Amino acid sequence: MRPTRRNALSVALGLAVLLLLAALGALALGGVHLTIARVWSGLLGRDGDPEALAIVRDLRLPRVVLAALVGAALAVSGTALQALLRNPLADPYVLGISSGAALGEILALWLGGLWAAAAPAVAFAGAVATTAWVYLLGRRGGRLASYTLVLAGVITASFLSAVILFILTLLSTRDVRGTAFWLMGDLSVITNARIGWLAPAILVAIVALYAFSKDLNVLLLGDVEAAHLGVPVARVETLVFLLASLLTGLAVSVSGTIGYLGLLVPHLGRMLVGSDHRLLLPTAALGGATILIVADTLARTVVAPLELPVGAVTAVAGAPVFIYLLRRTAG
Repeated sequence: MRPTRRNALSVALGLAVLLLLAALGALALGGVHLTIARVWSGLLGRDGDPEALAIVRDLRLPRVVLAALVGAALAVSGTALQALLRNPLADPYVLGISSGAALGEILALWLGGLWAAAAPAVAFAGAVATTAWVYLLGRRGGRLASYTLVLAGVITASFLSAVILFILTLLSTRDVRGTAFWLMGDLSVITNARIGWLAPAILVAIVALYAFSKDLNVLLLGDVEAAHLGVPVARVETLVFLLASLLTGLAVSVSGTIGYLGLLVPHLGRMLVGSDHRLLLPTAALGGATILIVADTLARTVVAPLELPVGAVTAVAGAPVFIYLLRRTAG
Protein backbone atom coordinates (compact mmCIF):
# COMPACT_ATOMS: atom_id res chain seq x y z
CA MET A 1 0.00 0.00 0.00
CA ARG A 2 1.33 3.39 -0.98
CA PRO A 3 1.86 5.58 2.11
CA THR A 4 -0.22 8.73 2.33
CA ARG A 5 1.23 12.09 3.22
CA ARG A 6 -0.48 11.86 6.62
CA ASN A 7 1.20 8.51 7.29
CA ALA A 8 4.54 9.89 6.13
CA LEU A 9 4.13 12.89 8.43
CA SER A 10 3.37 10.54 11.33
CA VAL A 11 6.52 8.57 10.55
CA ALA A 12 8.57 11.77 10.40
CA LEU A 13 7.20 12.99 13.73
CA GLY A 14 7.83 9.60 15.30
CA LEU A 15 11.43 9.56 14.06
CA ALA A 16 11.94 13.12 15.31
CA VAL A 17 10.76 12.07 18.76
CA LEU A 18 13.07 9.03 18.68
CA LEU A 19 15.95 11.29 17.67
CA LEU A 20 15.26 13.61 20.60
CA LEU A 21 15.03 10.68 23.03
CA ALA A 22 18.24 9.15 21.67
CA ALA A 23 20.04 12.48 22.05
CA LEU A 24 18.83 12.91 25.64
CA GLY A 25 19.87 9.35 26.45
CA ALA A 26 23.31 9.95 24.94
CA LEU A 27 23.72 13.11 27.01
CA ALA A 28 22.71 11.30 30.19
CA LEU A 29 24.70 8.06 29.81
CA GLY A 30 28.44 7.64 30.10
CA GLY A 31 31.22 7.28 32.61
CA VAL A 32 29.19 9.62 34.83
CA HIS A 33 25.44 8.98 34.59
CA LEU A 34 23.29 12.10 34.77
CA THR A 35 19.60 12.46 35.46
CA ILE A 36 17.46 14.15 32.84
CA ALA A 37 17.12 17.12 35.21
CA ARG A 38 20.91 17.49 35.33
CA VAL A 39 21.09 17.14 31.57
CA TRP A 40 18.68 20.04 31.14
CA SER A 41 20.61 21.98 33.74
CA GLY A 42 23.82 21.40 31.80
CA LEU A 43 22.20 22.37 28.50
CA LEU A 44 20.70 25.56 29.89
CA GLY A 45 23.66 26.42 32.12
CA ARG A 46 21.47 26.94 35.19
CA ASP A 47 21.30 25.91 38.86
CA GLY A 48 25.03 26.28 39.41
CA ASP A 49 25.94 22.70 38.40
CA PRO A 50 29.43 23.05 36.93
CA GLU A 51 29.94 19.28 36.60
CA ALA A 52 26.80 18.81 34.51
CA LEU A 53 27.64 21.90 32.47
CA ALA A 54 31.13 20.61 31.65
CA ILE A 55 30.02 17.05 30.88
CA VAL A 56 27.00 17.97 28.78
CA ARG A 57 28.17 21.02 26.86
CA ASP A 58 31.88 20.36 26.52
CA LEU A 59 32.05 16.57 26.20
CA ARG A 60 28.80 14.93 25.17
CA LEU A 61 26.82 17.52 23.22
CA PRO A 62 29.46 18.01 20.47
CA ARG A 63 29.70 14.23 20.10
CA VAL A 64 25.92 13.81 19.86
CA VAL A 65 25.71 16.55 17.23
CA LEU A 66 28.57 14.96 15.29
CA ALA A 67 26.88 11.53 15.39
CA ALA A 68 23.62 13.05 14.11
CA LEU A 69 25.37 14.88 11.27
CA VAL A 70 27.45 11.89 10.19
CA GLY A 71 24.53 9.47 10.45
CA ALA A 72 22.27 11.73 8.38
CA ALA A 73 24.99 12.31 5.78
CA LEU A 74 25.77 8.61 5.30
CA ALA A 75 22.10 7.58 5.19
CA VAL A 76 21.11 10.25 2.67
CA SER A 77 24.17 9.51 0.55
CA GLY A 78 23.33 5.80 0.47
CA THR A 79 19.71 6.52 -0.42
CA ALA A 80 20.71 8.72 -3.35
CA LEU A 81 23.32 6.27 -4.66
CA GLN A 82 20.90 3.35 -4.54
CA ALA A 83 18.44 5.31 -6.64
CA LEU A 84 21.13 6.59 -8.99
CA LEU A 85 22.62 3.15 -9.63
CA ARG A 86 19.26 1.38 -9.32
CA ASN A 87 21.03 -1.11 -7.09
CA PRO A 88 19.63 -1.88 -3.59
CA LEU A 89 23.08 -3.04 -2.47
CA ALA A 90 24.81 0.21 -3.40
CA ASP A 91 26.62 1.91 -0.54
CA PRO A 92 28.77 5.03 -0.22
CA TYR A 93 31.79 2.88 0.54
CA VAL A 94 31.39 0.73 -2.57
CA LEU A 95 32.72 3.64 -4.62
CA GLY A 96 35.99 3.82 -2.68
CA ILE A 97 35.34 7.26 -1.19
CA SER A 98 35.93 6.10 2.37
CA SER A 99 39.20 4.46 1.34
CA GLY A 100 40.36 7.72 -0.22
CA ALA A 101 39.56 9.63 2.97
CA ALA A 102 41.30 6.99 5.10
CA LEU A 103 44.39 7.17 2.92
CA GLY A 104 44.47 10.95 3.32
CA GLU A 105 44.25 10.63 7.11
CA ILE A 106 47.04 8.08 7.26
CA LEU A 107 49.29 10.07 4.94
CA ALA A 108 48.83 13.11 7.17
CA LEU A 109 49.84 11.10 10.25
CA TRP A 110 52.81 9.63 8.42
CA LEU A 111 54.08 13.05 7.31
CA GLY A 112 53.53 14.52 10.79
CA GLY A 113 53.85 18.18 11.80
CA LEU A 114 51.32 20.51 10.26
CA TRP A 115 50.03 17.68 8.07
CA ALA A 116 49.00 15.69 11.14
CA ALA A 117 47.25 18.74 12.60
CA ALA A 118 45.28 19.12 9.38
CA ALA A 119 44.43 15.40 9.11
CA PRO A 120 40.63 15.90 8.66
CA ALA A 121 41.22 18.34 5.80
CA VAL A 122 43.69 15.95 4.16
CA ALA A 123 41.19 13.10 4.60
CA PHE A 124 38.50 15.16 2.89
CA ALA A 125 40.92 16.00 0.07
CA GLY A 126 41.55 12.27 -0.34
CA ALA A 127 37.82 11.64 -0.60
CA VAL A 128 37.43 14.38 -3.22
CA ALA A 129 40.37 13.07 -5.26
CA THR A 130 38.97 9.53 -5.16
CA THR A 131 35.54 10.79 -6.20
CA ALA A 132 37.03 12.60 -9.20
CA TRP A 133 39.01 9.50 -10.20
CA VAL A 134 36.05 7.10 -9.95
CA TYR A 135 33.84 9.62 -11.74
CA LEU A 136 36.24 9.83 -14.68
CA LEU A 137 36.51 6.05 -14.89
CA GLY A 138 32.74 5.64 -14.70
CA ARG A 139 31.85 7.97 -17.55
CA ARG A 140 30.99 6.46 -20.92
CA GLY A 141 29.91 8.69 -23.78
CA GLY A 142 29.32 11.65 -21.47
CA ARG A 143 27.11 9.59 -19.15
CA LEU A 144 27.66 7.72 -15.91
CA ALA A 145 27.61 3.97 -16.56
CA SER A 146 26.31 2.33 -13.37
CA TYR A 147 28.10 -1.00 -13.82
CA THR A 148 31.39 0.66 -14.77
CA LEU A 149 31.08 3.12 -11.88
CA VAL A 150 30.62 0.37 -9.29
CA LEU A 151 33.43 -1.71 -10.76
CA ALA A 152 35.76 1.31 -10.79
CA GLY A 153 34.88 2.02 -7.15
CA VAL A 154 35.52 -1.55 -6.02
CA ILE A 155 38.88 -1.73 -7.80
CA THR A 156 39.92 1.70 -6.51
CA ALA A 157 38.94 0.79 -2.95
CA SER A 158 40.98 -2.43 -3.15
CA PHE A 159 44.04 -0.57 -4.42
CA LEU A 160 43.77 2.18 -1.79
CA SER A 161 43.30 -0.40 0.98
CA ALA A 162 46.56 -2.04 -0.08
CA VAL A 163 48.33 1.34 0.05
CA ILE A 164 46.85 1.96 3.51
CA LEU A 165 48.19 -1.36 4.79
CA PHE A 166 51.62 -0.53 3.40
CA ILE A 167 51.72 2.87 5.13
CA LEU A 168 50.48 1.37 8.41
CA THR A 169 53.63 -0.73 8.54
CA LEU A 170 55.67 2.50 8.44
CA LEU A 171 53.86 4.25 11.31
CA SER A 172 54.88 4.14 14.94
CA THR A 173 53.05 1.75 17.27
CA ARG A 174 51.13 4.62 18.89
CA ASP A 175 49.99 6.01 15.55
CA VAL A 176 49.06 2.56 14.25
CA ARG A 177 46.71 1.97 17.19
CA GLY A 178 45.07 5.36 16.85
CA THR A 179 44.73 5.04 13.09
CA ALA A 180 43.31 1.52 13.30
CA PHE A 181 40.70 2.77 15.79
CA TRP A 182 39.82 5.66 13.47
CA LEU A 183 39.52 3.30 10.48
CA MET A 184 36.79 1.41 12.37
CA GLY A 185 34.87 4.61 13.15
CA ASP A 186 35.65 7.14 15.84
CA LEU A 187 33.52 10.08 17.01
CA SER A 188 35.60 10.94 20.06
CA VAL A 189 37.85 13.63 18.53
CA ILE A 190 35.56 16.57 17.87
CA THR A 191 35.53 20.26 18.70
CA ASN A 192 32.88 22.96 18.50
CA ALA A 193 35.00 24.72 15.88
CA ARG A 194 34.96 21.65 13.66
CA ILE A 195 31.20 21.27 14.04
CA GLY A 196 30.91 24.95 13.17
CA TRP A 197 31.97 24.30 9.58
CA LEU A 198 30.81 20.68 9.30
CA ALA A 199 27.14 21.28 10.20
CA PRO A 200 26.35 23.89 7.52
CA ALA A 201 28.32 21.97 4.88
CA ILE A 202 26.38 18.73 5.50
CA LEU A 203 23.01 20.47 5.80
CA VAL A 204 23.51 22.43 2.57
CA ALA A 205 24.56 19.26 0.72
CA ILE A 206 21.49 17.38 2.02
CA VAL A 207 19.16 20.20 0.96
CA ALA A 208 20.83 20.36 -2.47
CA LEU A 209 20.40 16.61 -2.87
CA TYR A 210 16.77 16.84 -1.83
CA ALA A 211 16.21 19.25 -4.72
CA PHE A 212 16.72 16.24 -7.02
CA SER A 213 14.20 14.02 -5.20
CA LYS A 214 11.65 14.14 -8.02
CA ASP A 215 14.33 13.39 -10.59
CA LEU A 216 15.48 10.40 -8.52
CA ASN A 217 11.92 9.07 -8.57
CA VAL A 218 11.87 9.27 -12.36
CA LEU A 219 15.34 7.74 -12.71
CA LEU A 220 14.02 4.59 -11.04
CA LEU A 221 12.07 4.00 -14.26
CA GLY A 222 15.28 3.82 -16.31
CA ASP A 223 17.40 6.29 -18.27
CA VAL A 224 15.35 6.13 -21.48
CA GLU A 225 12.02 6.65 -19.74
CA ALA A 226 13.48 9.46 -17.61
CA ALA A 227 14.81 11.23 -20.71
CA HIS A 228 11.40 10.93 -22.39
CA LEU A 229 9.82 12.51 -19.32
CA GLY A 230 12.10 15.53 -19.61
CA VAL A 231 14.78 14.72 -17.03
CA PRO A 232 18.31 15.81 -18.10
CA VAL A 233 19.69 12.41 -17.18
CA ALA A 234 23.41 13.07 -17.65
CA ARG A 235 23.37 16.30 -15.63
CA VAL A 236 21.24 14.85 -12.83
CA GLU A 237 23.40 11.72 -12.56
CA THR A 238 26.57 13.78 -12.37
CA LEU A 239 25.28 16.23 -9.75
CA VAL A 240 23.66 13.55 -7.58
CA PHE A 241 26.83 11.46 -7.66
CA LEU A 242 28.99 14.44 -6.71
CA LEU A 243 26.66 15.57 -3.90
CA ALA A 244 26.40 12.04 -2.47
CA SER A 245 30.18 11.71 -2.64
CA LEU A 246 30.59 15.10 -0.96
CA LEU A 247 28.37 13.98 1.92
CA THR A 248 30.34 10.77 2.33
CA GLY A 249 33.66 12.61 2.15
CA LEU A 250 32.58 15.12 4.80
CA ALA A 251 31.40 12.35 7.11
CA VAL A 252 34.42 10.09 6.71
CA SER A 253 36.90 12.95 7.12
CA VAL A 254 35.77 13.50 10.74
CA SER A 255 34.50 10.06 11.80
CA GLY A 256 36.46 7.38 9.98
CA THR A 257 34.73 4.53 8.20
CA ILE A 258 31.32 3.65 9.64
CA GLY A 259 29.64 0.89 7.69
CA TYR A 260 26.10 -0.31 7.09
CA LEU A 261 24.30 3.01 7.65
CA GLY A 262 24.31 3.94 3.98
CA LEU A 263 23.25 0.42 3.05
CA LEU A 264 20.56 -0.41 5.60
CA VAL A 265 18.86 2.88 6.48
CA PRO A 266 17.47 3.39 2.92
CA HIS A 267 15.91 -0.10 3.08
CA LEU A 268 14.35 0.60 6.46
CA GLY A 269 13.11 3.96 5.19
CA ARG A 270 11.44 2.35 2.16
CA MET A 271 9.66 -0.07 4.49
CA LEU A 272 8.23 2.94 6.37
CA VAL A 273 7.39 5.48 3.64
CA GLY A 274 7.89 3.77 0.28
CA SER A 275 10.17 4.77 -2.59
CA ASP A 276 9.14 8.39 -3.07
CA HIS A 277 12.40 10.24 -2.44
CA ARG A 278 10.53 13.39 -1.39
CA LEU A 279 9.59 11.38 1.71
CA LEU A 280 12.44 8.87 1.77
CA LEU A 281 15.36 11.32 1.96
CA PRO A 282 14.10 13.14 5.11
CA THR A 283 13.21 9.76 6.64
CA ALA A 284 16.71 8.46 5.93
CA ALA A 285 18.29 11.58 7.45
CA LEU A 286 16.30 11.26 10.69
CA GLY A 287 16.80 7.50 10.85
CA GLY A 288 20.53 7.64 10.16
CA ALA A 289 21.05 10.35 12.79
CA THR A 290 19.08 8.39 15.41
CA ILE A 291 20.78 5.06 14.73
CA LEU A 292 24.30 6.48 14.89
CA ILE A 293 23.60 8.35 18.14
CA VAL A 294 22.36 5.09 19.69
CA ALA A 295 25.34 3.14 18.29
CA ASP A 296 27.82 5.69 19.63
CA THR A 297 26.16 5.65 23.05
CA LEU A 298 26.54 1.86 23.13
CA ALA A 299 30.17 2.17 22.02
CA ARG A 300 30.86 4.49 24.97
CA THR A 301 29.01 2.54 27.63
CA VAL A 302 28.96 -1.21 26.91
CA VAL A 303 32.54 -1.86 28.07
CA ALA A 304 33.13 1.40 29.97
CA PRO A 305 35.60 2.82 30.84
CA LEU A 306 36.95 1.37 27.58
CA GLU A 307 35.41 2.52 24.32
CA LEU A 308 34.51 0.51 21.23
CA PRO A 309 34.85 1.81 17.66
CA VAL A 310 31.37 2.93 16.64
CA GLY A 311 31.87 1.29 13.23
CA ALA A 312 32.23 -2.07 14.98
CA VAL A 313 28.91 -1.51 16.76
CA THR A 314 27.07 -0.65 13.53
CA ALA A 315 28.61 -3.69 11.82
CA VAL A 316 27.65 -6.10 14.62
CA ALA A 317 24.11 -4.73 14.73
CA GLY A 318 23.79 -4.14 10.99
CA ALA A 319 24.89 -7.52 9.65
CA PRO A 320 21.93 -9.49 11.11
CA VAL A 321 19.50 -6.81 9.94
CA PHE A 322 21.02 -6.92 6.47
CA ILE A 323 20.68 -10.74 6.36
CA TYR A 324 17.04 -10.43 7.43
CA LEU A 325 16.30 -7.83 4.76
CA LEU A 326 18.12 -9.91 2.14
CA ARG A 327 16.05 -13.00 2.94
CA ARG A 328 12.87 -10.94 3.12
CA THR A 329 13.57 -9.43 -0.31
CA ALA A 330 14.51 -12.77 -1.81
CA GLY A 331 11.40 -14.38 -0.36
